[in-house]
Amino acid sequence: MIMRIGITAGDIWHYLDKHQSATLEDLVKGTNKPRELILMSLGWLAREGHINLGDEATGYLSRLSQRNS
Repeated sequence: MIMRIGITAGDIWHYLDKHQSATLEDLVKGTNKPRELILMSLGWLAREGHINLGDEATGYLSRLSQRNS
């Protein structure tokens, strides 16, 4: 499972690098990964400081951290 989370985290990083920001639903659709796996991977990326998460009306807006963009 850890490997799947890590691979999905990489997919999310590449998606955000291309799109600047994304909601949880954008990531689910854009990566074609299960919602639960996206959430675990977002947690990993946030804990490592690679992304910033914010709560907007559409939910869980994520962006790459300044140091990673």
